[in-house]
Amino acid sequence: MREEIYIGGQWCRPSSGGSLPIINPATEEKIGSFAAGNAEDIERAVSAATKAFHGSWGHTSGRERACFLEQIAQVIEREQEHLARLEVLDNGKPLAEALWDIEDTAGCFRYYAGLARELEEGCVSPVELPDPRFQSQAVREPAGVAGLIIPWNYPMLMAAWKVAPALAAGCAMVLKPSELTSMTALELARIAHQVHLPAGVLNVVTGTGLEVGAPLCRHQDVQKVAFTGSVETGRAVMKAAAENITPVSLELGGKSPILVFDDVDLDTAVEWIMFGIFWNKGEVCSATSRLLVQQGIYEPLMKKLVDAAEKLRIGDGLTEGIQLGPLVSQGQYEKVSAYLQRAKAQGLKLLTGGVRPAHLSKGYFLAPTIFDQVPEDSEIWREEIFGPVLAARTFEDELDAIGQANKSRFGLAAAVMTQDEDRLLRMARALRAGIVWLNCSQPTFCEAPWGGRGLSGIGRELGPWGLENYLETKQVTRFRDGEKLGWYGIG
Repeated sequence: MREEIYIGGQWCRPSSGGSLPIINPATEEKIGSFAAGNAEDIERAVSAATKAFHGSWGHTSGRERACFLEQIAQVIEREQEHLARLEVLDNGKPLAEALWDIEDTAGCFRYYAGLARELEEGCVSPVELPDPRFQSQAVREPAGVAGLIIPWNYPMLMAAWKVAPALAAGCAMVLKPSELTSMTALELARIAHQVHLPAGVLNVVTGTGLEVGAPLCRHQDVQKVAFTGSVETGRAVMKAAAENITPVSLELGGKSPILVFDDVDLDTAVEWIMFGIFWNKGEVCSATSRLLVQQGIYEPLMKKLVDAAEKLRIGDGLTEGIQLGPLVSQGQYEKVSAYLQRAKAQGLKLLTGGVRPAHLSKGYFLAPTIFDQVPEDSEIWREEIFGPVLAARTFEDELDAIGQANKSRFGLAAAVMTQDEDRLLRMARALRAGIVWLNCSQPTFCEAPWGGRGLSGIGRELGPWGLENYLETKQVTRFRDGEKLGWYGIG
């Protein structure tokens, strides 16, 4: 992996001359290094993006931008295996999951290519006015230079969620990937260079949040900041952007509930519960990590769930058949482990997991973990853990289920399992979340809005809502030729 950053269409050394290690979370071994950028590099990158935006890129048509998006999608599809393996080495997820992520990444670029073409036809909308002497239009224009900061749980896919709509809108941008998983962001820069995306439109600066992310957020020439990550860092992003009143969109954490009623098929419910918390090792912002089960089926469902969890194959994501890889880093492993140690010390009942699997002496591995009848005031019920940890409780009826589910400062997602169609509709209306899944958990599509309420963030990504993040609306009003204002009695 090159120890360079990508600025103005060129690969260059960071101003600091320093680097950061790439650690394989399955082996704890250093497998390479990447450039450690700083504020000086951000200054250069924003300058390059500003030059590109005010140059030819700012005058491109939606169809022209769609061609670049399509070409990027095609290269990603051709290189799916290579890119997926990099994701496994960087993040630790199983290869099968990484392949799915890269497929979705290509699909995201292709989807926004379509919206870019539509934008060309619909960027100007007439506005009806009560005074016939005036004509008015609403014009949608690219916001300008966007600062994009992405997390480590879905490295290339999260880049696509921001880069693709920003390109479609006509913005230029500076992308800052997580310092834990920077490899595929640099590969995206390589692909952009390969398809001849104009210099300065996409700039990638790697490094820490303090050295790269903070100066990007407070830069006076950045007109939009989009961030995905933790609540704590989201607050810091808002404060930094507030210096210049820069608009921000934040996709933060979650502590999402999954409600299981007593009319479900138990095996089907177990499968969706497992998918909701153990997919991507539980390192998912929308993970349904709070399990609420109606009292009558709690014991049989939990028995099936524990049996299924203990059968998951855990190991290096590049090993065939592995279903659960290591946590992303030593820091994340220690954070999750600390939650578990405190929960055990408090006397919470552990049904399974909570420790390193016996057959794995190295790597940041944690067995799938399930706690039983977790009190509502427990931190593992209230706080986002971001690991394969499920907290379970019972409920009596719909009113009780809604009350427990909505008792959270987060509001990203929620899931409901029941065969009662009327109940599904009632639950969908009553749950305070930006995303509600009915008889499923975690399906995600480029076409549908993504985002939450409360501590889960501000704004929406994906679909046309994601495109709107990078557009500004301008009013253009003219006075009709030949008309007279008559305000001062003139004419």
